[in-house]
Amino acid sequence: MPVTLRDEIRQLRPFASLEQEAYLNIVRTANALDNGLERLFRPAGVTLRQYNVLRILRGAEPDGLCRGELGERMISRMPDVTRLLDRMQRLTLVRRVRATADRRQVRTHITAQGRRVLASHDDAVLSEHAHRVGHLTQRELRTLVELLTKVRQAS
Repeated sequence: MPVTLRDEIRQLRPFASLEQEAYLNIVRTANALDNGLERLFRPAGVTLRQYNVLRILRGAEPDGLCRGELGERMISRMPDVTRLLDRMQRLTLVRRVRATADRRQVRTHITAQGRRVLASHDDAVLSEHAHRVGHLTQRELRTLVELLTKVRQAS
């Protein structure tokens, strides 16, 4: 018999509503998924948010992205993208280039070092995805994607 969220968190009383139980299940699951990926990147000294930035920038090559565009594309939003990019630039994972026509515009690009970090983890990330959700059927996966999309669209 599957372990319920109530069992996992050792909650004795029922949830206040089915909506609350569903919401907390989503949060608990997201946390478990994040933890799995964080373990993959820890040896490389890269956080999950930094990995997300690298993944986005690799897809935006060769043009790179402005800070605002990058922030909009992140899976997990964060208020201070500038500080994150500062740390990543110190680690030589990204480089920033100021536009000559409009000096206010700065585009961020992935570096060769950033591409190497991604490439060295690509297979492990796909394996982690398969480990976490690969036991679901194609139909269950499509349903899960549809339901999670519907939940996000309510905000």
